[in-house]
Amino acid sequence: MTKARWGSLGLSLLVVVLLVIWMMTGEVKVSSDQAPERQPDPEAELTSVQVDTLQARLHEPGLRLQGQLEPWFSVSLNARVAGTVEKVTADLGQTVSDGQVLAQISDDGRLAMVTRWQSRVEKLEADLVAARKLRSENFTSQSQLLGLESELAAARAELTAARLAVEYLTPEAPFKGIINARHVDPGTLVQVGSPLFELVRIDRLKATGQIPQQSVSQIAVGQPVRIDLLDGGQLQGVVTFVASAANPETRSFAVEIAVENPDLKRVAGGSASLRIALPEVKALFISPAHLSLGDDGRPGVKYVDENNRVVFETVRLLSVSTEGAWVTGLPDEIRLITRGAGFVSEGEQVNPVERSGNRG
Repeated sequence: MTKARWGSLGLSLLVVVLLVIWMMTGEVKVSSDQAPERQPDPEAELTSVQVDTLQARLHEPGLRLQGQLEPWFSVSLNARVAGTVEKVTADLGQTVSDGQVLAQISDDGRLAMVTRWQSRVEKLEADLVAARKLRSENFTSQSQLLGLESELAAARAELTAARLAVEYLTPEAPFKGIINARHVDPGTLVQVGSPLFELVRIDRLKATGQIPQQSVSQIAVGQPVRIDLLDGGQLQGVVTFVASAANPETRSFAVEIAVENPDLKRVAGGSASLRIALPEVKALFISPAHLSLGDDGRPGVKYVDENNRVVFETVRLLSVSTEGAWVTGLPDEIRLITRGAGFVSEGEQVNPVERSGNRG
């Protein structure tokens, strides 16, 4: 055997020996078709969000309605007897007192009728006294006595009617108010039912509106109301009536409000915005820009809890304006996410940064 063949055989034996030794050590690596789990990097950067710490405060919510203002009283005074208007003692726009005479209608013999029936009543009363005395002595019949009593009753009725006719000659104001319309002048011929005056009371007004059925349980008699007028002014009132049954067409409940109008503002017949005060509740005041919709379509906000994790909580809106929104349904104190809420999801741990620049 040549020297070269001996050298090749020795090299082969050396490789075999080394392979046996490597296998005996147990350092066999097994391949895997799954990637190893990613180990958390403690130095990974958390998403930073800007937060603002908010504290709940007592808030008086209100229910807003569109309403109509009406005079507290408004009546049309009509003639109750026929005749000619002889005198008018009230002018348009004049304030009149309760019981004040507004006009004089011609007598046309009505006072004479009172005198006639007064005399008739007195005669029948005397006849009835005499008839009762004769009846006690059986000198007259019971039927004659009953006939006199019937005639006396009829005469008294006629006397009452005649006296009322005289009273109706001078129509009076039924309450203190303002003459809003005058339909007659001296010399006007009127019939029974002819309009004479329209009288309104506006030192107190009546506001009416409709309450949605979902809010009627919050309204009760006695609750204060603020009335915002179209000219920017305000009046104060109180709820005096809430309907017990809804309008079958609108499914809303009628409400009436007594409104004080000491300055006699000319607003009766116009529209106004009504704000009915509701009981005070604890609420947070936030910008409407921080409201978002949840998966169920309900409004809510994102805030950071004590573990610096994002929480989404639905809220109940008490009132919303361009300045902000009062909401309930949140803890009394929260760290509201004011910037970056759209880049984080619920449950994610974040790095909250106070608006002032201090880290939470």
